[in-house]
Amino acid sequence: MSHPVLVEHVDVKTIETMAELAARAIPPLWPLTSSVAVNPFLGQASENLAVTGTRLARVAGAAVTMPRRWYRERISSGAISEGNLLAALANAPAHLRPTDLVALKAAAASDPPKPVALPTIADLAAEISGIDWPGLIADRFSAWAAGYFDEGQALWSAPHGKSAYAGWRAMATHDLTPEIVGLRGFALRVSEAPDAALPSIARVTGYLGVQPEAMETYYHQMLITLGGWSQYARYKLWQAELAGESDQTITDFLAIRLIWEEALFFQYSTQIGDSWATILSRHATPIEATPDIVIDAILQEATERSTQEALEATLATPSRHAPSERPSLQALFCIDVRSEVFRRALESISPQVQTLGFAGFFGVATAHRRFASDVEELRLPVLLNPTFSSCSGGPDLAAADFSARVKARAKRAWGRFKLAAVSSFAFVEATGPIYSAKLLADALGLHGTRLPNEAAPRLDPAPDIIARAKAAETALRAMSLISGFARLVVLAGHGANVVNNPHASGLQCGACGGYSGEVNARILATLLNDPEVRAALRASGIEIPEDTLFVAALHDTTTDQITFYLEDQPSKTHHSDISQAKRWFAAAGKLARSERAFRLPRAIKESAILWRKRDWAQTRPEWALAGCNAFIAAPRKRTAGKNLEGRAFLHDYDWKQDKSFSILEMILTAPVVVAGWISLQYYGSAVAPEVFGGGNKLLHNVTGGIGVVEGNGGLLRGGGPLAIGP
Repeated sequence: MSHPVLVEHVDVKTIETMAELAARAIPPLWPLTSSVAVNPFLGQASENLAVTGTRLARVAGAAVTMPRRWYRERISSGAISEGNLLAALANAPAHLRPTDLVALKAAAASDPPKPVALPTIADLAAEISGIDWPGLIADRFSAWAAGYFDEGQALWSAPHGKSAYAGWRAMATHDLTPEIVGLRGFALRVSEAPDAALPSIARVTGYLGVQPEAMETYYHQMLITLGGWSQYARYKLWQAELAGESDQTITDFLAIRLIWEEALFFQYSTQIGDSWATILSRHATPIEATPDIVIDAILQEATERSTQEALEATLATPSRHAPSERPSLQALFCIDVRSEVFRRALESISPQVQTLGFAGFFGVATAHRRFASDVEELRLPVLLNPTFSSCSGGPDLAAADFSARVKARAKRAWGRFKLAAVSSFAFVEATGPIYSAKLLADALGLHGTRLPNEAAPRLDPAPDIIARAKAAETALRAMSLISGFARLVVLAGHGANVVNNPHASGLQCGACGGYSGEVNARILATLLNDPEVRAALRASGIEIPEDTLFVAALHDTTTDQITFYLEDQPSKTHHSDISQAKRWFAAAGKLARSERAFRLPRAIKESAILWRKRDWAQTRPEWALAGCNAFIAAPRKRTAGKNLEGRAFLHDYDWKQDKSFSILEMILTAPVVVAGWISLQYYGSAVAPEVFGGGNKLLHNVTGGIGVVEGNGGLLRGGGPLAIGP
């Protein structure tokens, strides 16, 4: 049997539908400049864990739970109780679950085989020939994609103006590497392929004998084998649809990958035809959970139930209620779990302090341009579209803006000269020693980066009073702050100050699209201090006292230091309030660093935290949101004084003020979704690091300014990197 029966009359509409399903089974990957956490199981949101486990085992060899020994340790220690196991057991499918607790424990004591993906044609050809065809495909595809999608890193990027499919064909018809390795006539086959992606997919599908029942998981597997590049293509589709447009990049990728399969099958069909027919029949089998995966899902659910019980016990302890009198300071933080540690520390300093939590974009969804920049930064949750546009500084800074742009262009030109093929060697010979002092200073951490401190941002174009007042009212009501204002209200966005870290944007504010949160905080503070806005709010039933001053700040989550933007809102009447607030924040920062030092490796004391932001070799300047396990939407009095260990998202919410429950709907459809994505990205990176993890941070190289590869080549890696290093 040379190959499966040729599918002569392929329904192109069916192929298009199946290709669409496969594309949406892939999670998006945001580029490094604005990376945000993404649920790696986003495409399987309609399935339960066991079914998703079966699917991902078939197409990627990926696990969806921890190894059973991990659960056994927690059962032995009592962290997972028999009650947790029984409750999870009762919730599992009756026809697949163990009969009783004894049977479940016996099953948990054994280790099932690791999931193995169905072989692709490239895998079968590699086994027959001894040539690493999957590795070659990954290498050649990445080499092309890094240049084609380059965002300014490459000195010589691939030509644009064509679709990804057309751009790849233009390169592949001149790339002799596959034929040198042993794939005969590959360039000719590429040149003879259809000019568009969908007809190409249809042709290969028919040639390989892929029946409609097998298309969805086979196509999904083809995209999985392209690693983070498929995820980046899914991101481009996400962005296009958010703008009401379309993007065919991920369909182009599927066509490209299938052409490789077609070429390899043509060369090795006599040896792999029978095996391929068997694999296709398995792809055509409906996705149904297996008993082993159901047991793993039961153990995972029992773990989650035990965590819920521990949280319930913490919340059941008596709360430290806020004083009834007017607080001296109200500090509004992002719901980020890192804020929980600082908020608890700040409240412990003085009973006159009240803290609140709200999504870190503070209701200001803006497309922002920094000083001397044309890049539009979407400082808002990725689920939303911008409501405003903003920029740093005003018309009076036009001359400084122009000067900064000229300097930036000169710096880029100098950088390209240093790295260019012709000049790089001469440059090193002539000027290399000049850089020795800088290299030494950077290696010793004598110079660190600084968090943003640009001129005050402004909405541009400036909205009318109705739009400004609506934005202010929406923010205040969403954070349940419509009365009881303190004399000083600090709006503290957050950011992370690190060096030599390609994933630095992943440490920033997820609600701000992977950027730091000072822009949104400063804009909202300006709105809330505006007399016209306050007058409009008064008409809406929100009375802000005349002596209340809103001040923006930025919480550096790496060092727990606070930067105040006092020049935005100069005040002659609040000097003592601000001075007192600074002392409270400084003391709280010291407490927060002391607590976090116990969790970070080789941070034996509070002062060691400050050094980590400057250390070029530091792979873990902070834990970011690792360990997050709860989202609490409630008045602060429900959680005040309770140690949630920096693991809970805290969103202030008072249902009594939410008559229509529209605020609760907003919380459930935006902040909760983002928090779920964050939690699931950490989860996916832990249970399936080969598929959903970023790999070893010590080996990372930035590619195209988009993402990282592990080592000097290979596929783009998405998800959280391994926590390796000192």
